Amino acid sequence: MTKKWVYLLHEGNASMRDLLGGKGAGLAEMANAGLPVPPSFIITTEACNEYNALGKKFPPGMWEQTLEAMKVIEKESGKVFGDPANPLLVSVRSGARVSMPGMMDTVLNLGLNAQTLEGLAKATGNERFAWDAYRRFIQMFGRIVMGVKAGADEEDPFEQVLREYKAKTEGGQDTDLTTDMLKEICAKFKAIIKQCTGKDFPEDPYEQLRMAIAAVFDSWMGRRAVDYRNFHKLPHDWGTAVNVVTMVFGNMGFDSGTGVAFTRDPATGEKVLYGEYLLNAQGEDVVAGIRTPKKIAELKNDMPEVYEQFARMADLLEKHYRDVQDLEFTIERGKLWMLQTRSGKRTARAAVKIAVDMVREGLITKEEAVLRVEPEQVDQLLHPRFDTKHKEAAAREGRLLAKGLNASPGAAVGFVVFDADRAAARARKGEDVILTRPETSPEDVHGMLAAKGILTQHGGATSHAAVVARGVGKPCVAGCEALEIDLERRRMIVNSKVIEEGDYISIDGTTGEVFLGQLPTTVPNFAEEKDLQQILKWADEIRRLGVWTNADYPRDAKRAREFGAEGIGLCRTEHMFFEEERRPIVQRMIMARGDEKKRQEALDQLLPFQRADFEGIFEVMDGLPVIIRLIDPPMHEFLPPREQLIGEVTELRCKLENETISAGERKQLEKELAEKEEVLRVVESLWEVNPMLGLRGCRVGIMYKGVTEMQVRAIFQAACRMAKKGIEVHPEVMIPLVGHVNELQLEREKLEQVAKEVMAEEGIEVDYKFGTMIEVPRAALTADEIAKYAEFFSFGTNDLTQMTFGISRDDAEGKFLLEYVERKILPANPFQQLDRDGVGQLMRMCVEKARRTRPDIEIGICGEHGGDPSSIEFCHMLGLNYVSCSPFRVPVARLAAAHAALREGRPRDVD
Repeated sequence: MTKKWVYLLHEGNASMRDLLGGKGAGLAEMANAGLPVPPSFIITTEACNEYNALGKKFPPGMWEQTLEAMKVIEKESGKVFGDPANPLLVSVRSGARVSMPGMMDTVLNLGLNAQTLEGLAKATGNERFAWDAYRRFIQMFGRIVMGVKAGADEEDPFEQVLREYKAKTEGGQDTDLTTDMLKEICAKFKAIIKQCTGKDFPEDPYEQLRMAIAAVFDSWMGRRAVDYRNFHKLPHDWGTAVNVVTMVFGNMGFDSGTGVAFTRDPATGEKVLYGEYLLNAQGEDVVAGIRTPKKIAELKNDMPEVYEQFARMADLLEKHYRDVQDLEFTIERGKLWMLQTRSGKRTARAAVKIAVDMVREGLITKEEAVLRVEPEQVDQLLHPRFDTKHKEAAAREGRLLAKGLNASPGAAVGFVVFDADRAAARARKGEDVILTRPETSPEDVHGMLAAKGILTQHGGATSHAAVVARGVGKPCVAGCEALEIDLERRRMIVNSKVIEEGDYISIDGTTGEVFLGQLPTTVPNFAEEKDLQQILKWADEIRRLGVWTNADYPRDAKRAREFGAEGIGLCRTEHMFFEEERRPIVQRMIMARGDEKKRQEALDQLLPFQRADFEGIFEVMDGLPVIIRLIDPPMHEFLPPREQLIGEVTELRCKLENETISAGERKQLEKELAEKEEVLRVVESLWEVNPMLGLRGCRVGIMYKGVTEMQVRAIFQAACRMAKKGIEVHPEVMIPLVGHVNELQLEREKLEQVAKEVMAEEGIEVDYKFGTMIEVPRAALTADEIAKYAEFFSFGTNDLTQMTFGISRDDAEGKFLLEYVERKILPANPFQQLDRDGVGQLMRMCVEKARRTRPDIEIGICGEHGGDPSSIEFCHMLGLNYVSCSPFRVPVARLAAAHAALREGRPRDVD
């Protein structure tokens, strides 16, 4: 039995999104609800996958089912495909299961040829309309199906012809082109296709249909679609459906039109119809930004009855889907047709506001609201912004270049780049770029994804640039008509100022302003983000996983606590040693080598500094646990760089070879040389190619007498003294880089004795724990033994990943790791997203073994993975107690932990 590849609208519904794609499922659902939808059918996503699997051949039976479906929509529409007298025209539109705006291809007005063109003109009584539809069809088919493309710095050949003819009209718009002009344009378009492809434009409507369906299937694996899916981490095996829809025409005069609208403002979340439309136009005119569209509210004046009907349908669809809807519509001679409904892309700020508002409106639950906001959107919401005073100062200096539409909020600073390929290339080199184009097209998506922000000369709030930018969280200023962009000379002129490619500009996607040069940014005030606070409060009620922070200074701890941190999972004491006034003392301690007296003198000098640091942190974290990691970095990092010392020693030796220097100068140089050579000898003895495998972590405490004892003394002096002041302290001492249980036993017994001595001296006892960091694979494998001497484990996943993979996290990215990810040798960068199959299995084994020995052991994670949503989900699955991340990632982790609990279906009990 032949597989079913084609579905009519009445055979589909909203639940069939995976099979029919989002657009097809939406059309079917609207049709089933009685909304005005043109007769249509859908070729499934499975057909697309099978087409690719067969080497770009239609699967058996698909074409025959397509022909049968065409007969059905011919009957429903009362027109016949290819009939010269009463021609049926269709659009052939892509439709993945999730919205991928502009990433795949669509062809409108398909079915036109010399004979059907004449029939369309007679049937509508509008010859100009028929030729305008034909012009559009040839242009789209030539570009999308037959592959006519412009070079990187060249104007689209079709647009060049259009521009020349529009220049001959009084209004300069495509609507001003006469019928005779359109006839000439069509002839020139066909000549362009012949010249560029060596093939004639196809006249057979069924051949046009076959080629267009294949082109839509092909666009699934096109560069821009692949780049978009890679960016959003979407699977490549979903495939796209093909929607064959009876054409309804918005370009039949000024009683017709087309538009795109959202049921709420996708930039702010405000509950108001938001969108744009054009009279006497087809859909691509709105999204391409070729003509300046009108705001949807103005439709109330142009066509009040149509506006009211559309507003009712928008409200109905939002309540039906219980989410913001992105709608496409066409008005044909006063009749409204609905062409699309799908979940609307929105900014981070809008996502948060909409989720909270819909709970208050009773449309969704708190749990649904939490799931509606992605962790990455929380991150975007807390991104830096331009400060008003700096913008005002720049304006006074004459650096405010222009103002366009505030298409996607946020601040972006970077080099102006006028081409998507160059933008992507410069971004790969680590440069910040602002992709600046007359208007963006789907072919620019790789540059848009790489850029810090997007600026366009033309286009509106629903243009391609705006929709993509909002979807990926990039600042965008669109429709900045004051720009005069010269792609050939790679420059733009704004109010007589010339900005060359490579000059810095700053764009404010929240206000639409564009500034020359670099503007400083400020961090948003978290306390003022009331809707975000509400979402995170609901998330806290749901999640089981604790969220702690990595903080080395009181200021970091204060910021993290404001963001909702429930403890400190990693306080790196060696960072305190790098302070300018402390580093020389640490160097003296290291240089003392065998002189215990000098070493102890240096340690005694360091102790008050460390104690003061810990007092500040305990005060900020009053009542919350604080895990303090004892000294961990390679000792040579505290001394001058090896290469620098070698250079200085060589230079001094060369000076001593000069026979003309005086005896006094020689004596001074010899003294300096001896000192430098001694430092170099110590550095040489400590220097290691990979410090991870050398004298580091607990090994320093074992080999350098007094270092970790001083640190523990400082920790407990600080804890006891703060406790006397009424601060509730919970110090947890982490002994790092343990590989063998004997290392932990030796260090813990020695250090716990110091802790008890300090508490006795201070006359007060505090609650404390001793534990270790699991960052050596052997520690994970022997966790049951190590847990005998550890009250807590903290996974140091940065180093655990490095040692498990045998990949240096310090230099692998620049050498091969990024290419490994691009070539799919690795599914993701393992230093950014936890490797569940390798590193994750070590962690799982470690947790199980440790809890067999010590059921109440506290286990968390403090590597960079603690702020990554996928890694947080895995930590939840392992049953860890907490994740620890940088202060600015704490809100992200709170939401990600709630997502993990909801997906598992077991939220924690709420007190």
